[in-house]
Amino acid sequence: MSLADRIENLITPTIEELGFEIVRIEVLGEMSPCLQIMADRLDQTGMNVDDCAQISRAVSAIMDVEDPITSAYTLEVSSPGLDRPLVKRAHFERFTGTEIRMEKRGQGDEQRRFRGELKGLEGDDVVLLIKGEEIHIPFSDVQKAKIVITDALIAAAKEGTN
Repeated sequence: MSLADRIENLITPTIEELGFEIVRIEVLGEMSPCLQIMADRLDQTGMNVDDCAQISRAVSAIMDVEDPITSAYTLEVSSPGLDRPLVKRAHFERFTGTEIRMEKRGQGDEQRRFRGELKGLEGDDVVLLIKGEEIHIPFSDVQKAKIVITDALIAAAKEGTN
């Protein structure tokens, strides 16, 4: 289990009690690591600075007690933003209908980068609509995915629908 996974297991119950979900956790660097936590509100309303501060205080308390990073580190808490990463299966379901960019693990000359409309999940596959054709990519092959900022997405954000 990676350090980021261990930290996520430690902090998730507290973060969820506060009304948030973990979108992604990354630990960058080794000498003086940076712990990056990306979180969102469970009620799917917009995150603000006070939300990030509340998460930061809670995580700091847990990290002080559990001490999974033994050296000095920097803690950064942020919201996912409009061009949020899609990390968990639930993200691919929630953002069906949006345009995304995705990179998949691959070998040789096979295509690894895709951009299209997210049609959701079918079984263990992420389904994209690209130029009228449905493409199925195993969820386990997804290396990176994020929402593309479009005029429609900006309009929806202004209306508060995403």
